[in-house]
Amino acid sequence: MISVFDQGQHPAAPASFNMAAHVLAHADRLADKIALSVMSVSGAQDWTFGALKDAVLGTGTGLLHQGLQPGDRVLMRLGNTVEFPIAYLGAIAVGLVPVPTSSQLTEAEVAKMLAELEPGAILRDPKVACPETPNIAQISLAQLEDMRDLEAADFNMGDPDRMAYIIYTSGTSGVPRAVCHAHRAIWARQMMHEGWYGLVSDDRLMHAGAFNWTYTLGTGLMDPWSVGATALIPDKGVDIGTLPVLLKRHKATIFAAAPGVYRKMLSDHPDIHLPDLRHGLSAGEKLSETIREEWFEATGTALLEAYGMSECSTFISASPTLREHPGTLGRPQVGRRIALVGDDGDPVPLGDEGTIAVSRRDPGLMLGYWRAPEETEARFTGEWFLTGDRGTMDEAYYVRYAGRADDMMNAGGYRVSPLEVEATLSRFPGIVSVGVTDVEIKKDARVIAAFYTSAGELDEQTLRAYVEETLARYKQPRLFQRLEALPTNPNGKLSRRALRDQFKATK
Repeated sequence: MISVFDQGQHPAAPASFNMAAHVLAHADRLADKIALSVMSVSGAQDWTFGALKDAVLGTGTGLLHQGLQPGDRVLMRLGNTVEFPIAYLGAIAVGLVPVPTSSQLTEAEVAKMLAELEPGAILRDPKVACPETPNIAQISLAQLEDMRDLEAADFNMGDPDRMAYIIYTSGTSGVPRAVCHAHRAIWARQMMHEGWYGLVSDDRLMHAGAFNWTYTLGTGLMDPWSVGATALIPDKGVDIGTLPVLLKRHKATIFAAAPGVYRKMLSDHPDIHLPDLRHGLSAGEKLSETIREEWFEATGTALLEAYGMSECSTFISASPTLREHPGTLGRPQVGRRIALVGDDGDPVPLGDEGTIAVSRRDPGLMLGYWRAPEETEARFTGEWFLTGDRGTMDEAYYVRYAGRADDMMNAGGYRVSPLEVEATLSRFPGIVSVGVTDVEIKKDARVIAAFYTSAGELDEQTLRAYVEETLARYKQPRLFQRLEALPTNPNGKLSRRALRDQFKATK
């Protein structure tokens, strides 16, 4: 048998479609229901579905009044504010193409995006870095807020395959790529509702992230709204340490966060009592078995991990209805066609390692990279879009992650996944977080190095004794370095490239 999952194709999106209209499809019926609570320790700012739809379509009207036309790109330089999702949906509603970006980007990084995208306007919070653009209109936060009260625009309906939004990914090469997505991408996320969330209209889904993070936009806002569920988002400045209080106070039934948030919560609150929580969702980076086990011990609820990427959101996941398979990412969601392929582009036998690949037919797959057809096509082989991540698939179609192809380490001729070493080191007492990569100690000589954070210095001799007991010799780090914080890219993921650069700087 070969490593291919295919249990039937997901139904196609309607011929006349708009992503924002799909997200707000229940707004008229549930006009008085709370769609969003922006939570703080002292209270919450609530938005009903009716008020949310009015604000979105009013914003759409205001953007058109600025002279923008359907198809124009709109660069979003907004901070962690409710105006972010309102403006995002408002643009999509009237056929504009929003480009959400991280508020952490520098002025120079934004300048490169402007040259590449040639946007018709910039949505701008003055506190967020952005070059002066005399030839590109900058629409202020105050202007966006005033647009909420304008007459509602009509949804710009059309081909579900037309472009809806663009997001930037850091790229394996370190060069950011502009990933273009169609309106149908939101339709495809229905496969995630059953295959990862177990999402229903009665849910109260709390996301730990900021409004201006794409993980929050999708999982924390668009998905719950599209089924008529309530989204719960911490207000800016809310500390991770208060999240258990907010989860309990607001009766969250599903909680979504990155693994680091769960780690911090468990460290600060080893006894978490969350009577309304059904399960937690984890994405953004690999979830360690230690965190999964400790969360279940503390709360009695499962952490459901998902795997995906900017080019196709999440398509492999655990779910509430599937038996847990510790150590795996879960299995492909029903409606997907997923394979593990070899160097020849063909699916490998079950159990053999290959590159995780997505069928071209997947409705959630990107349209391509902005104005880069050759680079886009280079990511495909035959039917398959190549993720660049490695894994194995078992007879029940569960996928075990083996790391990125470009992250794999070579130790004395052995291929070693950094994830395996990290999972082992994360269990060592005192280590808070850990990143592993190989570094060049002299020309043509590379060794495995472990970088970790901890409250204080750890005894290296004890650490070395631990890895000698728990890892094969060729997997053992030869170098250990304590850092105040592990470097991450703009998407919040561990940057192994930065770890290598940091090591070079200390040589």
